[in-house]
Amino acid sequence: MSRINLIRRQSNLTKKSYYHSTSISLKPKISVAIVGSGPSACYTAKYLSSTLKQQSKKGLLTGTNIDDLERVDIDIMEKLPIPFGLVRMGVAPDHPEVKNVENDFAQLFAPSDSEKEENIESSIEFFGNVGVGTDVSVEELRSLYDVVVLAYGCESDRKLGIPGEDLEGVYSAREFVSWYNGHPDYVHMGEKFQKVLHDPRNSSVVVVGQGNVALDCARILAKGRDGLNDTDIAKHALEVIGDGVKTTTVLGRRGHVQGAFTIKELRELTKLGDTDFIVEMSELEAGNTEATQAELDGKGARPKIRIDKLLRDAAEKSGSASSKKEKQVKLRFLLNPTEFLAKNSDHTRLGQVRCERTKLEGEPGHQRAVGTGGFEDITADMALVSIGYKGVPLPGMDESNFDFKRGVVKNTHGKVHGVENTFVSGWLKRGPSGIIGTNIVDAKDTVSSIIKDLQNVPEDEIEGRYGLQTLLAKKKVQYVDWDGFLKIDKEEKSKTRLRTDSQPREKFTNIDDMLKCL
Repeated sequence: MSRINLIRRQSNLTKKSYYHSTSISLKPKISVAIVGSGPSACYTAKYLSSTLKQQSKKGLLTGTNIDDLERVDIDIMEKLPIPFGLVRMGVAPDHPEVKNVENDFAQLFAPSDSEKEENIESSIEFFGNVGVGTDVSVEELRSLYDVVVLAYGCESDRKLGIPGEDLEGVYSAREFVSWYNGHPDYVHMGEKFQKVLHDPRNSSVVVVGQGNVALDCARILAKGRDGLNDTDIAKHALEVIGDGVKTTTVLGRRGHVQGAFTIKELRELTKLGDTDFIVEMSELEAGNTEATQAELDGKGARPKIRIDKLLRDAAEKSGSASSKKEKQVKLRFLLNPTEFLAKNSDHTRLGQVRCERTKLEGEPGHQRAVGTGGFEDITADMALVSIGYKGVPLPGMDESNFDFKRGVVKNTHGKVHGVENTFVSGWLKRGPSGIIGTNIVDAKDTVSSIIKDLQNVPEDEIEGRYGLQTLLAKKKVQYVDWDGFLKIDKEEKSKTRLRTDSQPREKFTNIDDMLKCL
C-alpha cells in the first residue's frame, strides 16, 4: 500500500494560504478527517492513534493490507476558530475543574517526541474556522481522506410541541448555555434575554427538564454577578443577569428518584448563600410509589438514595424556614408543562407556564408520568426548555443514513450506514447522553470499527492534509491551525482583558476579533 505522500505545512494564515516547505515521504500512510473538535472528536483521534501504534507494536496488523502502515495523519476540523466544542461552550463557567480536560486534549496537537521509537508515526492537526457543509463538503473530504469521522455533536433542540412555544420569552437551554459561554453564534440572544429579564431581581424563570444542564441554568441565574465574576462567563451575560434572578423554578414530569441530575449539581443548589433552595415534601411523597421504593432498593441505587436523602433534608428545611432570602430556586416534581400562556398585558410575551399534575405508573425502572387532570399555572417571564439536544444532518444526508426523529446518524458501532469509509462518534452517534468521560468508551467502539474497515481501504493515492490545504486555499478560506489557536488563547488570558486576577480568560465572542489575533 506504499504511496508517495506530499506533506506540506501552512506558513501563512491569510486567505491565500501560502506554503513554504514540501517533504516527500515513501512511508505508507493513512489520512483521517474528523469533523468537530469536542470530546468525542478528541477521544476518537487519541484512541485511533494509540490503538494503531499498539496493534502494530504487537504485530496485530501483520497479514492485513495495512501491515506496512508507518504513518497516520489525523486532521480535526472545527467551524469555529477555537477547539474543544462543549468543553468550552457547554460546561458551566463555575465548573473549571471539568474544563481541565482541555489540557489533555491539547497534548494531542503537541509536537511528538522524535526520539521516541514508534512503529507508526502519528500527526494530529487542527483546522479551525472551517465549516464542513459550507466551506468544504463531506464528499470533498471523502475524496481527500481514507476515513471521515463525523463528531460535530448536536446543534439543535428537542421541542415540547405544546401551545405557546413560539411566544417571546420561551427559549432552549442550549441557546442560553451557548450565550452565557460566549459562543459567537449566540451573542445576538442577549437582546432577547435582556428584554424579558429587564429587571432580574423582580423576574421569574421556569426551567423545563431536570438534567444537569437544567440545574446549571438555574444555578447561573441565581448566582448572578457576585458569584460568577471570577469565572470565564461572557461579560455580556453578567450585564443581563445582574445580581441574579429572583425566582427560578426547575420542574419535571416525573419524581425526584427518576430525575436525570447528579448529586454534585444538586448539592450546589443547596449551597447558594443568598438563595433559598425550596423542595416540597408533598411532591417527594407523591413520587414515593412501590416501584420507586423498588428502584431505591435495587442494585446500583446508592446515588439515588443519596439524592433522596438530600432532597428530603432540603424539604424539611424549606418547611421550617422562617426567614426568606432575596432569591429562590425551586425544584418541583410531577408537573408536566401543557401550555405556555401569554401575559394579559402583551399577548406576544410569556406570562405563565401551565402544568398538569402527574402521577407515576409502571414497573420499577420504567415508570411513566400520567396526567391526573389537575393543573397549576407558574408565573414566568422566561422559560428555558431543557429536554435534550438534537443532532442535525449535513447537506447530502437523507433517511438512509440519518434518523431525523432522534437526530442521530444511523450507524452500527460507529460505521455509517450505506457510506464507505465514513464513521460517527459521540452524541451524533448515540444521542445526547452521558458526561464527557462517556465519550471514551464510545470513541473506542468507533475506533474498533475504523481499524477493521481500514483493511478494505483501496490503495489509490490520497492527498489528505495537503489536499485539504490546497482546497481551502483555492476557496480562499482562512483556516486556523494549532499555533493560530494558541495566539487566540494567549490573548484571551491577557491581564488587560480580565475582570479580576482570578478570572481564567475573557473569551472572544466575535470570530473577526479572534482572527485579528493571528
